[in-house]
Amino acid sequence: MTSNKTQYLSDKVRNMSESATIKMAGMARQMKEEGKDVISLSLGEPDFDTPQHIKDAAKQALDDGYTKYTPVPGHLELREVIAAKFKRDNNLDFNPDQIVVSNGAKQSIANICLALLNPGDEVIIFAPYWVSYSEIVKFAGGVAVPVHADISADFKVNTKQLDDAINPKTKAILFSSPCNPTGSVYTKDELSALVDVIDKYDNLFIISDEIYEHINFTEAHASIGTFDKVKDQTITVNGMSKGFAMTGWRLGYMGAPKWIADACSKVQGQFTSGATSFGQKAATVALSTDLRPTYEMKAAFLKRKKLVKSLLDDIPGVVANDPKGAFYFFADISYYFGKTDGVFTIVDANSFCEVLLQKAHVAVVTGSAFGDDNCFRISYASSEEVLTEAMTRIKNCLAKFA
Repeated sequence: MTSNKTQYLSDKVRNMSESATIKMAGMARQMKEEGKDVISLSLGEPDFDTPQHIKDAAKQALDDGYTKYTPVPGHLELREVIAAKFKRDNNLDFNPDQIVVSNGAKQSIANICLALLNPGDEVIIFAPYWVSYSEIVKFAGGVAVPVHADISADFKVNTKQLDDAINPKTKAILFSSPCNPTGSVYTKDELSALVDVIDKYDNLFIISDEIYEHINFTEAHASIGTFDKVKDQTITVNGMSKGFAMTGWRLGYMGAPKWIADACSKVQGQFTSGATSFGQKAATVALSTDLRPTYEMKAAFLKRKKLVKSLLDDIPGVVANDPKGAFYFFADISYYFGKTDGVFTIVDANSFCEVLLQKAHVAVVTGSAFGDDNCFRISYASSEEVLTEAMTRIKNCLAKFA
């Protein structure tokens, strides 16, 4: 006799949604293993290799014996470099003891939520949002409160929306700029307006995810922590994955008021301890030396963005804005809801993405995973040839839906 053992799992795990991006990538891999020619535009992963000088630094660190446990918040040398990077690139003032290095920016966000949230505390999340934000907040005992902006607002929340959402239970605000999934970038003036709202609440914390900082097509990246009014309420999260093509290295970091940094280090010390030793040596080199490979990668992404925008604009019914950062398009496809090819009817963003996977063999991610049921996300972190083929398949597929 068999029984469903999943009943013994914790409520936290059973109530947790699987990452939609990872799920779609897995489905695409399975179809490839079955011999199908699937193009995956689902994962947010640069297709570039880690720059050689960064890999060389890791190899040297291994040869030099950096294979032992590290201090929980990170090697002092790396935290000093991160503090210098924050000052140089972002005009943020942190001492090394305000820096915590983690196993990816995702862990930094989890550490923050576990350190700050009590059951029932609310976290305002600017939507569309990265898929893991709401799940991390819920797992930490908090309540995720999405505040939604649609494509007509360039997917950016305004001051009235923020002010209306704040109540006595609100503990934090969580957002990314440049944004995953929309590619939208908050300007300094837009952040200043949000700061004027937040300044009225000294017990309200800002978690600013700036992992896409270096893939920013505007004149300058703006960090909300630079505003004096809220600098003591702001936690800035960043990492190595996107700007340095180091996704598999699992290295993120945060800068925060010392009491928050100490709490996050305490949390991390009980879960994973410090990040990999030789990886930290490589990150030290990456953040303190030649950024030309990063700039070259950004230039390639900008070229791809222009290509994909022109191809999306050529597909009837698909509405795409012009993202100013990251490497995603978050396009509105509500035009296709209710349309059929005679066999399959598209009813929502989920079924839209299923159609593209099964009929066009292109893997993308439903907007519902990011808090917007009218859209889907394309990652253009692929070659121009692959992107052109993928967009051609999508256009030909959708042409059959009247």
